Amino acid sequence: MHGSQRSVGQLLDGIAGVADLAVEVAVCPPFVYLAEAAAKVSGTGIRLAAQSLSEYECGAYTGDVAGSMLADVGCRYVLVGHSERRRLFGETDHRIARQFERALAAGITPVLCVGEDAAERNAGETWQVLHRQLATVANAAGWEALGESVIAYEPVWAIGAGATASPAQVEAVLVRIRDLLGAGGAGPRLLYGGSVSKLNAAELFALPDVDGVLVGGASLQAEEFTAICRLAVGESWKPW
Repeated sequence: MHGSQRSVGQLLDGIAGVADLAVEVAVCPPFVYLAEAAAKVSGTGIRLAAQSLSEYECGAYTGDVAGSMLADVGCRYVLVGHSERRRLFGETDHRIARQFERALAAGITPVLCVGEDAAERNAGETWQVLHRQLATVANAAGWEALGESVIAYEPVWAIGAGATASPAQVEAVLVRIRDLLGAGGAGPRLLYGGSVSKLNAAELFALPDVDGVLVGGASLQAEEFTAICRLAVGESWKPW
């Protein structure tokens, strides 16, 4: 929940160059700026995404935004189950599963966010938590649908804390997710999210099971976000 009409426009102008890179990029502006952002990125190859969606198809749900509405303004992706939605707004695994289904019904690819908090990791419960979050969605939408989506591992203890999970921690989790969901097909694209910056992105991209990153605070600076995108294709982030 950052920005204004002016600053969002400037930010999108500032990252326009990433459209020429051999990497898929999606931006997730607040709901009220989606239409303007759609016009900005039209024809550039940059994808439009939303930060959340309603668990309902339509109706008397004041304040909610339906998946069909997101599709109508051009969204290709939508975040589902972001840790802040779970923690601050009480979105349960079952509610997130319904949101996942609503995204699919609208023709939008869900980016399902999963992750454990510090207490759960310290208790050795990381995989139990992740498996529960994944299985709840799979039991509602089907394992095949989950395997064809995008999964973002975002350890809650690393978000906004400047404490990125170590490469070994990230890889250990993503290997298990890929083993769980990848059998019998290509499997989902796996992202890492949690204090991603231009200082650690190259190390993350080098991991065998990292297909991309979910960028939080660093996406609010055009130079920082562009640098991360350049690192994804092996370029330097130093001034060019």
